[in-house]
Amino acid sequence: MNIKKELNPEQGKAATTINGPVLVLAGAGTGKTRVITFRIAYMLEHGIAPEHILGLTFTNKAAREMKERLAQLVNDTASRQVTLGTFHSFCIKILRKEIRALNYTANFTVADDTDQRGLVKQAMADLGFNSEIIDPKSVSAYISDLKNRLIEPDHAARIADGVVDSRKAAIYRGYQELLENQNMIDFDDMLMFVVKIFEENPDVLERYRTTYKYVMVDEYQDTNDAQFKLLKMLVEKHQNLCVVGDDDQSIYGWRGANISNILDFPQMFNNTQQVRLEQNYRSTNNILQSANAVISGNSNRYDKKLWSNRGDGENVKLVKNNNADSEAQFIADYIEELRSNNSLLKYSDFALLYRSNHLSRVLENVMRRSSIPYRLVGGQEFFKRKEVKDAVAYLKLIVNPKEDQSLLRILGTPPRGLGNKAVTRLKELQHVAFIPFSELMADGAFLNSMSAKAASAARAFSQTLKKHQALFADPGNLTAKVSNYLDEIGYLHGLQRIYKDIKDSQKRQDNVLEFISAIADFERNADQPPTLDEYLESYALLEENDRTEDEEGNGNSVTLSTIHASKGLEYPVVFLPAMEKNIFPHERSEMENRLEEELRLFYVAITRAKDHLIISYTSERTQRGRTSRQRPSHFLEGLPSELCDSCKPDELIKPLDEMAMRDGISQIIAMLGNN
Repeated sequence: MNIKKELNPEQGKAATTINGPVLVLAGAGTGKTRVITFRIAYMLEHGIAPEHILGLTFTNKAAREMKERLAQLVNDTASRQVTLGTFHSFCIKILRKEIRALNYTANFTVADDTDQRGLVKQAMADLGFNSEIIDPKSVSAYISDLKNRLIEPDHAARIADGVVDSRKAAIYRGYQELLENQNMIDFDDMLMFVVKIFEENPDVLERYRTTYKYVMVDEYQDTNDAQFKLLKMLVEKHQNLCVVGDDDQSIYGWRGANISNILDFPQMFNNTQQVRLEQNYRSTNNILQSANAVISGNSNRYDKKLWSNRGDGENVKLVKNNNADSEAQFIADYIEELRSNNSLLKYSDFALLYRSNHLSRVLENVMRRSSIPYRLVGGQEFFKRKEVKDAVAYLKLIVNPKEDQSLLRILGTPPRGLGNKAVTRLKELQHVAFIPFSELMADGAFLNSMSAKAASAARAFSQTLKKHQALFADPGNLTAKVSNYLDEIGYLHGLQRIYKDIKDSQKRQDNVLEFISAIADFERNADQPPTLDEYLESYALLEENDRTEDEEGNGNSVTLSTIHASKGLEYPVVFLPAMEKNIFPHERSEMENRLEEELRLFYVAITRAKDHLIISYTSERTQRGRTSRQRPSHFLEGLPSELCDSCKPDELIKPLDEMAMRDGISQIIAMLGNN
């Protein structure tokens, strides 16, 4: 492996600086994934055992890309022995082995968003609170924020400030007890529980420190307090921590990311070596210089200047439109104009990136009206469909019979004569017996209180569940087992009793069958015969980029996305609509002291563009049913005037009548020629 030939000098330095703390400041498009994989390959080449290397990132997509690139650089055996994955996948593997220390069993399941909402509401009801007294969404956000900061319920109660916080702390305690009683954890628990196990069990921590002697972290600017604590504990003895990130792309403070982790890294780890990656391989220099100028408006940052060998390119376009409809129509027309002038441009080369989801409605309408194919990032993904989540709930009960949330979800899906009366009776009995609903359903106290029909249905359900729990005990034949179970318990062919419209029920059944196909793919790609809990673990860790993106099978479509969801992606042509005051930056950002993060978000948006960047704004816009005059975002003042062209829409798009006249003259000339 020739590092000097494959990497530029700064990349090479980052890849070959192995020992001690290393901070790699990797600007947008500077090849950080390449650096990380070459760094691992370099370590292996220099005698470091693969099992001692740990690489952590934030998305399954990034982890897969690292694994694939590493496999191209080193032999297959070595690449498989390196631990590469997301923080959550790494933590869940630790918890499967160590969670008994926290009074859980290893067959715990992971609560999804629906489960969490249900548990929060149940904890509220147990305390006599309803949604008029306190908003369940605000409670969920409160709990997540505290867990990211490693604050447990007892501590939350002590630091509660006022009546509202005291109520939230009490709900947090009840919520956590419900999780534990059902042998469930949520996403935030994954990190918090590993930190807690390490703190309370020094011998366990020492075992993992001895195993992972070299730790690397991608997208380090996105780490929260829990992730920082986990890393600090792991590397405290050997200090071999390499973090790769860009403070200018720290845009997730609203969900717990702490930018101080990267800004203060040299103070937190003595003798830190710094490497700056500034050569960009994505964009033209005019786009990069615009991005550099914009982000220089933030004072609390590392100084970096992105540059490229791709030439200057064309100027950034600033376009003023009358209103949101005319802005959307301009974008649609300009997409077709650029495609007519460049036959190599496909619809998939275009992206419309906006600050907030609500801005997509007008853009979608015009895309449809203009017959431009598009895909909306963040729409209802395949695995979030109700019928698929119901199927997952059936499977969770096999692995974790204590999970009452799943049983409540599917008890009447399809209808089996066990309605509200049965659920109420189960809850009454549980207050006395403290055993899971799935066990209570086979208990005489429950069966004797039901009608003969309902008791018969409960017995059949319990017997089928127990039968298949035994069948799933051994690994392998996973797809067949899932199919048989969902059929025998009445779900697979019971959808028509839930959805009366035949076409609707058929489509939903097709979706469940497609879900079973996804399990078949998982089984086919597994290194050894998998278990159901291994599949459910994989399912729990799914992200948007793992899910079905283009259901119509048309990969050639314009991308409509929020800027947050576009991070890490790139497009030849990027439109940034609605660059207006109180839209971007967001109207709440000044009150919440997030203006610097909003400016970083604008920087991220600019650096998605490779060749063309078109920024637009309007004179007026209708929002929440009211039309108001609009002013351009003050962020636009940071763009260098010499690198921007202020244009009217008709200056960029040939008038239709002129095009028609030109085409008509061409046809006449052709006809005369033929004569």
